[in-house]
Amino acid sequence: MLNQALQLLLSLSILVVLHEAGHFLPARWFKTRVEKFYLFFDAGFALFKFKKGDTEYGIGWLPLGGYVKISGMIDESMDKGQLNSEPQPWEFRSKPAWQRLIIMLGGVTVNLVLGFLIYMMVMGVWGQTILPVKNAVNGFAVDSMLYEYGLQDGDNILTLDGITPSSAEKINKSLFLNGIKEVGYERDGVARKAVMPDDLGQQMLNTGKIVLIAPRIPIFIDTIAADSPLKEFDILQDDQLTAVNGIPTPYFDMLADLLQTVKGENVKLTIIRNGASKDVSARVDTLGKLGFRPRSSMEILGIEHIDYSFVESFGAGYNLGVEKLTDYVVSIRFIFSSAGVKQMGGFGAIGGMFNPGWDWEGFWVATAFLSLILAFMNILPIPALDGGHVMFLLYEIITGKTPPQKFMEIAQMLGMLLLLTLVLYANGNDIWKWISG
Repeated sequence: MLNQALQLLLSLSILVVLHEAGHFLPARWFKTRVEKFYLFFDAGFALFKFKKGDTEYGIGWLPLGGYVKISGMIDESMDKGQLNSEPQPWEFRSKPAWQRLIIMLGGVTVNLVLGFLIYMMVMGVWGQTILPVKNAVNGFAVDSMLYEYGLQDGDNILTLDGITPSSAEKINKSLFLNGIKEVGYERDGVARKAVMPDDLGQQMLNTGKIVLIAPRIPIFIDTIAADSPLKEFDILQDDQLTAVNGIPTPYFDMLADLLQTVKGENVKLTIIRNGASKDVSARVDTLGKLGFRPRSSMEILGIEHIDYSFVESFGAGYNLGVEKLTDYVVSIRFIFSSAGVKQMGGFGAIGGMFNPGWDWEGFWVATAFLSLILAFMNILPIPALDGGHVMFLLYEIITGKTPPQKFMEIAQMLGMLLLLTLVLYANGNDIWKWISG
């Protein structure tokens, strides 16, 4: 958890500083005075600060973002003192609307470009690892939710709306987000089609079943938990489990279902060790678990690692960025449902995007995604966000009229109250989930 917190802090620091620099630099180019440039908020006091020229630079104590305070602008500081005097040449309000628009779009632009650049860097340095659908040689395990539409365990998934998925990992994401209408599959050598319901994504969210289709994998013991009942029995790493009480369980989905019927009981496991089959005793805990982590489908079925040249990494990173941003934007629709609003998370949920161990590839992948999220969220037309300022500036450019100052102040205050409410609710959700387990 500490590693995740440190990664989150570092990631947000990078993104906030660069976002605010996106406002700061064009403001300076257009000779607009910037009074403050802060990482995090300095409500009451700052952890560190110094002044250079007209600008005070510092680090605040409240890690909820950061800000640049631009002279002659109604922002989150709600400092209206300057606005009661005549406009000065160095103030934001004195600049042409097109210059003010560029200043306000600077932060979003930086976050958007940065997200794509990081993805390009990741593709160039680490490449990409996928599990091709063709490698799922044992077929797929199918959640019972899909039985009524014709799919069964062991079916081979061929297409989604006529398109072959690029990897096994993409199947569930497509079902959840993309409104897939038709799943092409093969059973007993015969190609078939299953028609999906229009609200499948919402059903998945309501039930918490985000993985409906997964490659079937043989069961190899990878790691035995410290408190596992298997610790007392003759079970070793790399044993292949094939049956429970004589009932065949060649694949993990079959094992999970069977163990639920023998909770808290002693059982006989059939395993294969060094090519030989043998029966061993074991005990299932009261939750229907044996207490081991199986080897992943990636390890057993065979992953494909794709390395990209310097030039190729630009295209691969761009495509990945477009995919991630599109998926995020599409997923926003679920927030407007009762199940979706309960899934809103704050800093705890964001921290969960990072790996428990320090992993630079995972760090940069999460940072790239956060950068794209910040770009999208900031451009929403909500007062107190960059998008709110942009909305009013576009109104001014189109109509030639500046919105009344009082209206701008009220809108800014309402926007801030809305954002504060959302932040409190999201982080409250995190706390409740932690307390309730």
